[in-house]
Amino acid sequence: MVCLVSSPLPLEASTTKLQTLYASNQQNLSTMPQLPENGAPVGRRRGGTSRNDCPALNIPLTALVPGQETLDNFQGSTSFLAATISEYPTFWVYIPELPSNIRNGEFILQNEIGEDIYRKSLKLPPVSGVININLPSEPQYSLKLGQKYHWYFKIYCGLENSESKYFYVDAWIERIALTKNIDREIKSVKSHKYLAYFHQKIWYDAITELGQLLQTNSQDNTLKTDWAEILKSINLSDIAQEPVLTTESQR
Repeated sequence: MVCLVSSPLPLEASTTKLQTLYASNQQNLSTMPQLPENGAPVGRRRGGTSRNDCPALNIPLTALVPGQETLDNFQGSTSFLAATISEYPTFWVYIPELPSNIRNGEFILQNEIGEDIYRKSLKLPPVSGVININLPSEPQYSLKLGQKYHWYFKIYCGLENSESKYFYVDAWIERIALTKNIDREIKSVKSHKYLAYFHQKIWYDAITELGQLLQTNSQDNTLKTDWAEILKSINLSDIAQEPVLTTESQR
């Protein structure tokens, strides 16, 4: 089993739809293996205010990654290192309901020593929901095997990008090799590859596979249920029912 995060806490899947769909592969997702401490870097999963210059939010900006919550204190929310097998992964963020004058966001990807690899400014959607940021399929942006990368998502609170006025989240990602065992398991579940990724703790590919299916099949109850269960498994129940926005709905 591949070790992905720095926390000793397990990723606990509930005993509903995820288990049912995975039963054909005779896997049990109700009890995931313990994940040992490995000194991996951590980040900030929930984005509160910066220097009290941004408005209060009912639900904060959230990175859809494994992490740990501090009771009743989103400022203490921690994001954990998670894995991908993709050379050009996709990143997922929950955008909360915002005042109409807050519409500027920015995604930043850096290497382990803090050098920028990719930086993209973007207009935020007019409605709350989950959005995705795709890493362009160009050689200069590719993730190297075995290396850790640090990513940020910022929401600026003014008309211009001011470094003193923003919400932000940050997390870490590592690209791992696709082994024969992982490849065999992925192929065995066919249309539900996200279940194999989830079981193998390849988080970014699990959430991307399922999220992209939801973007094209938004009324599929099985996909909606599995999306909710996967988010609940990493203690993000408060956004488990929020919509996954398509590219069109983000404009």
